[in-house]
Amino acid sequence: MATPETSPYLAAIADRVVIYDGAAGTWLQARELTMEDYGTPELEGCPEILVETRPELIKEMHAEYLRAGADVIETNTFGGMKATLAEYGLGDRVVELNRTAASLAREVADELSTPDKPRFVAGSIGPGTRFASLGQVRYAELRDQVAEQALGLLQGGVDLLLIETQFDLLGIKAAMNGCRAAMAEVGREVPIQTQVTIELTGRMLPGTEIGAALVALDAMRPDVIGINCATGPEEMSEHVRHLAQHSRIPISVLPNAGLPSVVDGHMHYDLTAEAFVAHQRRFIEEFGVNVVGGCCGTTPEYIRQLAEAVAEATPAVRNPVFEHGLSSIYSPVILSEPDESGDGSAGSASTNLIMIGERTNANGSKKFREAMLEGDWDTCVQMAKDQVKEGSTVLDLCVDYVGRDGTSDMDELAQRFATQSSVPLVLDSTEPPVIEAGLRWVGGRAVLNSANLEDGESPGSRFDRVMTLARTYGAAVICLLIDEEGQARDVEWKMRVAHRIHDLAVERYGLEPQDLIFDALTFPLSTGDDDLRRDAINTIEAIRRIKSELPGAHTTLGLSNVSFGLSPAARHVLNSVFLHECTQAGLDSAIVHASKILPLNRIPEEQRDVCMDLVWDRRGAAGALSDGDESYDPLTKLLEVFSGVEVTTAVKEDRSDWPVERRLSQRIIDGDREGLIEDLDEARAGGLSPLSIINDVLLAGMKVVGELFASGEMQLPFVLQSAETMKMSVTHLEQFMEKDDDSGKGRIVLATVKGDVHDIGKNLVDIILTNNGYEVHNLGIKISITEMIDKALEVKADAIGMSGLLVKSTLIMRDNLEELNERGLQEIPVLLGGAALTRTYVERDLRDVYEGRLFYGKDAFEGLRVMDRLGDIRRGGEVDDPAWGREPGGRDIPARTTHQDADDEVELPARSAEVIADNAVFAPPFVGTKVIKGIAVDDIAGFVNRTTLFRNQWQFRPETRTDGTTETDDEFKERLEPMFREQLAAAKAEGLLIPQVVYGYFPANGDGSDLVIWTDESRTEELARFPFPRQRKEPFLCIADFFRPLHPDQAGIEGAVPGELGELDYAAFHIVTMGEAVSERTAELFAADKYQDYLLLHGLGVEMAEALAEYWHRRIRQEWGFADEDPTGADAAAPSTGALNGLFRQRYRGGRYSWGYPACPDLEDNETAATILGADRIGVTCDEDTGFQYQPEQTTSALICHHPRAKYFVAR
Repeated sequence: MATPETSPYLAAIADRVVIYDGAAGTWLQARELTMEDYGTPELEGCPEILVETRPELIKEMHAEYLRAGADVIETNTFGGMKATLAEYGLGDRVVELNRTAASLAREVADELSTPDKPRFVAGSIGPGTRFASLGQVRYAELRDQVAEQALGLLQGGVDLLLIETQFDLLGIKAAMNGCRAAMAEVGREVPIQTQVTIELTGRMLPGTEIGAALVALDAMRPDVIGINCATGPEEMSEHVRHLAQHSRIPISVLPNAGLPSVVDGHMHYDLTAEAFVAHQRRFIEEFGVNVVGGCCGTTPEYIRQLAEAVAEATPAVRNPVFEHGLSSIYSPVILSEPDESGDGSAGSASTNLIMIGERTNANGSKKFREAMLEGDWDTCVQMAKDQVKEGSTVLDLCVDYVGRDGTSDMDELAQRFATQSSVPLVLDSTEPPVIEAGLRWVGGRAVLNSANLEDGESPGSRFDRVMTLARTYGAAVICLLIDEEGQARDVEWKMRVAHRIHDLAVERYGLEPQDLIFDALTFPLSTGDDDLRRDAINTIEAIRRIKSELPGAHTTLGLSNVSFGLSPAARHVLNSVFLHECTQAGLDSAIVHASKILPLNRIPEEQRDVCMDLVWDRRGAAGALSDGDESYDPLTKLLEVFSGVEVTTAVKEDRSDWPVERRLSQRIIDGDREGLIEDLDEARAGGLSPLSIINDVLLAGMKVVGELFASGEMQLPFVLQSAETMKMSVTHLEQFMEKDDDSGKGRIVLATVKGDVHDIGKNLVDIILTNNGYEVHNLGIKISITEMIDKALEVKADAIGMSGLLVKSTLIMRDNLEELNERGLQEIPVLLGGAALTRTYVERDLRDVYEGRLFYGKDAFEGLRVMDRLGDIRRGGEVDDPAWGREPGGRDIPARTTHQDADDEVELPARSAEVIADNAVFAPPFVGTKVIKGIAVDDIAGFVNRTTLFRNQWQFRPETRTDGTTETDDEFKERLEPMFREQLAAAKAEGLLIPQVVYGYFPANGDGSDLVIWTDESRTEELARFPFPRQRKEPFLCIADFFRPLHPDQAGIEGAVPGELGELDYAAFHIVTMGEAVSERTAELFAADKYQDYLLLHGLGVEMAEALAEYWHRRIRQEWGFADEDPTGADAAAPSTGALNGLFRQRYRGGRYSWGYPACPDLEDNETAATILGADRIGVTCDEDTGFQYQPEQTTSALICHHPRAKYFVAR
């Protein structure tokens, strides 16, 4: 690795900000080159050949950028590797053309260098056109092609090698090792600068977050890391921020001149030189960026202005906190210190313990081994995904098996796991070639399992080969405490081996202590051998001493060995207890079956105590369960305690002797689709008609489902499983039905009312009615009453169902009912549903309005019961009660007094006296707006409100156990956490969650009940004005009160000078969205009758948007300077569970208000917020056509106030 002492380029970066040139393609395009410039028709469009056909033109380009102020010029070799040049028939001229290009640049740079301003040449190496992670090019081939290109560049005299515009981490690794091979060949070492390209999605092309890229690439030891191309500087901001906070090496930023478009047949970029430079100056002064320049669309004029700005800029001093960790190709996993709270509440609940899944191991899992031997790669991948669902954050992959070609098996599986699993990998083998086969597929940062000193440390030893692989591929290493004498048993022996491995790794192989993960090893406690009784104690003490004596090093443990030979039930408990004790000693990770680990508070006391006695070798009277008996042996007691105790497993009931009708009905109740088609065909073969199967058998099962839901014995997600099974049954039977078969029980038209875009409730009603035999015409969202009526008359509907979430929608429903009256359509029954409705409002107030039958649909099954009774009346099965649905109902409850209901004659103050006007005014970090993309999804997930997601969105409830007790809230959330992880991992892998933010700070003042937003701090022109309602009784609060009054004298401020303007204040606004992809996918799932998946993904998208709002509100408090008043303080990256609950309860300074709530009910103001922020820049729309609600649906906005009194309140 080069150093400032050996590289003038690195010395320049350490001394000042270094400026790169601009775009070569833009410069050349402006010259309108013709075929003659390229030499032959076959070479037209190949810029690399211009170094030979038009060398003076390339030299002119270099000179123009240098004269504009650039310190560094890039060689004209972006597409200079073999695969790219071969497209023009130049594949055999790689070294020659790259050498020529470097020589030209070197010549110009030397001519224009001075002692005070040396000029440098960067050898440009592009990504090529093939995707290594997707198998389009093998690692070794790509590495060798880059080595060939780098050889020519080095021969031509470059000062550094620039691996740029990289979209794939595996491709970067291959390129870096190719460059190092070339440097070794020429005997000259130069710096390596690597730059990734981040798409508009906020991630690299495969979905890689910037945090994952930093963790993976830092381990490869580049000299400079950065970002270039794809977007303009505005879209790069959040990624640059992350690098500034965490990168321990210099940062480069070379953006495009904004975003591209085609104008008059030419590529055009939308950012002016002035705006481009303003962003770059911010990167220097705010983030401490060392290297700046331009990419596509930038010209010498951009670089000239950039050089002038750099001369005046003072770079921020960076104090980065690098987070050592692992990464998949998608996200990082930080190897942080263990939780030191010491509360001992739960073994696996230690928030920092990394669970390494052990089941994808051919030696440890029969299922995995058999799938591997059969080449059933899909099953192997599914086992990996299942472990992630169960809580594993890293996966151990071991393919070693007698008689198998391990390199071939690892090649097959690593390429799949690297992209189809969302977590980092541990590559586990006794054979270094097998490990390397895996490394050649892993773009993220892997762990090698393992290195030890069993056959010494000499060159060629296994230890030497594994450590060399770790250094070459940037991997971490699990180090087993084994030396030439065998497995270390006592503590001192373990520590001797640990220190020896540590020193060799650091001093000989250049690894860092943080690259080492020590496995202190443990032995079975089940043998009863006296020599082994203290092994658990020795392991725990070794963990403690490793953490103390080898700072930075990490620890892990192959956990299951401690319980080898015991019954499954005993193993689960002993493993859980031992893991807890090791975690208390400082264990960082464990190789374990995560779902088999039990929190201590869920283990019966006797079982827990006997395992503690065994772990700590408390024989005799010292044992917790000894009762003073000196002959007490915890192993004997453990065998006694677990005698007859079995692990509970779900046993599927044998229903083979049931009548087929009963089996089918039960399948509907259970949502069981396995074998469904066979049972349906058996029923038909037995003489039942398809119509009879549906009406008499399947619908009987759905009736039971409805009864179970009504009694609280079945929860909505399981109801949807039943509905999916019903849909699958009907779809299969339809092909055997006569065309004139009318199996429908009735028809209904459903719609979300005009001005409302929420459809989850309406769609659930659709699902339940459709799968209970009704013909449903679901018209969608924002539907006028005219459209509903037209469809109802067209299809001769038996009822109309209207849905709406907003308070405003209840008023529209009233208008709709009056329209039905006016058109004489009172004979059509109407069902109303939605969160803003109450039974009393519908059955009392609105029944006074509608002259026909009107019903309140609390949930989908209440709607089903109404439709069933209407059908019975229509078919004569029930005597019609004229009063049903017409007479006012609902409970007699006192009307709630609201602020709006207060005395209309009350004199409202201009400002609430309760709100102080002398609080500190916090100056914002900037005035204006910014777009933020590329926020790590995992960071947002840390702010998800589990209660709202699990109960409100997914509609799960705590379960009642067989003994009559009910789950606690913690147990309820623990049960559903794996489902949350599974849904989140799947959404991430499919790219469905694309978090984006537009936010800004604006000069503001309160003016009575209006909030005035100014165009700038001069306050000469209003940008917008937001009117807010004021409470009509004390304390007469209004949101405008939380800002300094524009006219203090009119606001009743004591001592105010008449006519004098008040102090300037500031307001922040944000709009956050999870993007359109998640909305599109939920619509696809609904259309495909995947009802449960629809519910789960919809809920996840909504709550992730809310979590993003919470996350960004915290960022605003941090930027604005008062996050130190948060429950976690200003610097905490993510809040703990307790602190998060505090945030949900507004335990922070200021408040966040979203339109549609009681303090700011006017949805029209959503459009104003979208306008002043420029929400279209993140794909968000809001206007009259959307009912003044944001689209995509998973979007929300807020006004943020810094005033300490700003909390939720009801104005009307």
